[in-house]
Amino acid sequence: MATLIGVMLGGWLTTRNQERLWRREHARHWRDIRLSAYNDFLLAYRQYVVFAVHAAARTSASQGSEKTDGNVPHLDESVIPYEEKLEASAGVVRLVSERQTTPDAAKRLVLRSRQVVAATSDHPEQGTPGELIEQLSRANEEFVTAARLELGLSDG
Repeated sequence: MATLIGVMLGGWLTTRNQERLWRREHARHWRDIRLSAYNDFLLAYRQYVVFAVHAAARTSASQGSEKTDGNVPHLDESVIPYEEKLEASAGVVRLVSERQTTPDAAKRLVLRSRQVVAATSDHPEQGTPGELIEQLSRANEEFVTAARLELGLSDG
């Protein structure tokens, strides 16, 4: 009887440990997926802003709705791949995020990026208004902070 109880207890402990290891591996796997998605999003947003603001990219802007909070850039076709990559990577962030704060921060970063591009597209010689650059920088920090917290890192 003692042998049977020992075998059952050993089997239960083994199953419990395997389940704990599986959960830990599952969490690590999703953490890696999120890290990759967040990295791709940040890269796409930076490429979009740099390329679209660059003088070689002919852009124009039109008045947007209240939802877009100002101008909406109408981009030259050379910028479209960057816009598509930004949209796709923001969609992936929404898909893989566990907390709503991360996709919300990504959405604000996309909005601020578009505002910077729209502001510089009409008058590239004047440069980007400092207020918009500051808002873009804050939106970037908000996204990084939300992503770090979701990944289990400190918010530093």
